[in-house]
Amino acid sequence: MSHAPMSQQEIEALARELLSAYDTGQMIAVPPSARPGFDLNAAYAVEAILQHLRAAAGHRTVGRKVGYANKAMWRALKLETLVWAHMYDNTVHYGPGNSATLTVAHPRSLKIEPEIVFGLKQPVTGDAPTAADAAATLASVDWLAAGFEIIDCPFPDWKFQPGDFVASFGLHAALVIGEKVHVQPDLIAKLADELAQFKVRMSRNGEFVEEGSGRNSLKNPALCLAELGAAIANRFPSHPLTAGEIISSGTLTTGHPTSAGGLWTANFEGITLPSLTLRLA
Repeated sequence: MSHAPMSQQEIEALARELLSAYDTGQMIAVPPSARPGFDLNAAYAVEAILQHLRAAAGHRTVGRKVGYANKAMWRALKLETLVWAHMYDNTVHYGPGNSATLTVAHPRSLKIEPEIVFGLKQPVTGDAPTAADAAATLASVDWLAAGFEIIDCPFPDWKFQPGDFVASFGLHAALVIGEKVHVQPDLIAKLADELAQFKVRMSRNGEFVEEGSGRNSLKNPALCLAELGAAIANRFPSHPLTAGEIISSGTLTTGHPTSAGGLWTANFEGITLPSLTLRLA
């Protein structure tokens, strides 16, 4: 049974409900996707209202985070491309060097994901990428770094749909960014190859947990960035991915449950990125 799309009044009420849950750490018993009229268009409308509400509270957007950087999941979930949500100046942190301590307010059910983070020096727009576009996209990148994305789910049992992800801040609790490595124009072709093939080893309290790869983010985090640029330009032509934005480009491993006291390290092989260590306080 199909329902009429959500009204603007319903979208605004949903945004306030999701913001309240975000600010207090409450759970949301009924995800938006289980409510009449909610779809991906409504999700992005909610996300835009959340930006305005957070701006009114003094928090500006600093970039975007990616969800579903895996084409096999697109088929299963009937997605045409990846999804995204904004990150804010009070959720994105730089470790001193490559070691950080982070406290998350109101944690519900945290997971940690290692990611490649990009800082843009010019807009990224255009068509959905081909493999040759990794190098072309890196020409728009000022720097890259290792990052730890901390995600938190307000929905029971971590059960949610892509629209729920978009409307609930992309499950984003925090992003910790390691040492920035500036992109050298004459080394872009080499970097594009490395991003497709490098390995990352995750360990917790000194114990090996999982090995991931750049291939897990749409076969190459630079291609994930290109896909994001195309998807945003398609949905919001007047608000493309632009210079100065920070992009968290999709997890390189599965998300691992974590809690206070956990000490996580990501070590990289096949790419010149220093290891990154995070302690959750």
